[in-house]
Amino acid sequence: MEAAQVPRQRVEQLLDAAVRYTEERHWDVCPGTWLEPSGGGRRCSCGEEACAAPGAHPTGEGWADGATGSGAAARRMWTQRPGAAVLLPTGRAFDAVDVPESAGFLALARMERMSLPLGPVTRTPDRRMQFFVLPGAAAKADDLVRRAGWNAASIGLRGVGEGGYVVAPPTRVGGVGAVQWARSPTTANRWLPEVEELIGPLAYACGRAAADTRQKRLS
Repeated sequence: MEAAQVPRQRVEQLLDAAVRYTEERHWDVCPGTWLEPSGGGRRCSCGEEACAAPGAHPTGEGWADGATGSGAAARRMWTQRPGAAVLLPTGRAFDAVDVPESAGFLALARMERMSLPLGPVTRTPDRRMQFFVLPGAAAKADDLVRRAGWNAASIGLRGVGEGGYVVAPPTRVGGVGAVQWARSPTTANRWLPEVEELIGPLAYACGRAAADTRQKRLS
């Protein structure tokens, strides 16, 4: 992989972000795939023509073994793979609750009004949001949603834990756009909430969004 293939500013942004996540948040990071020139456009380095997340997924099995929590190691990795996606393995410093974007913003506004503790939240180009919570959340999410009177799969809510990952800003997904922070990591949200504190508002918002979608299809 040659740095000339990726705009210099993009290379520096990804490298700086990877180092910052390790040094400021103590998160493990792992370089993923990247975008490379192809016939006037850009394609995923994995080589799949129909890649579902171009330039924004792991490079292969065992990818998580290459994750590091060292800023110096992260700098070396992204120097060797300029432009690589920044992946944050879940199940270590945090898990994530992944929800549809419409539900995520609804829940976010409600939780802020309720003054609930909130961690960082990402927003992806495919209109999903990931709420960072303490590790162990993924194993409990389905049961907690069921107790709240919903079915997690039917309302589009899922936990992301051990063996999974979150694509971190400012990683770009193909030509669709870049992952962004809906709530950036700050000193104020360094301590993550338990999933039990957020699951009620998240499940309610997902259920409401799913019902609205069904209603629109019927009308």
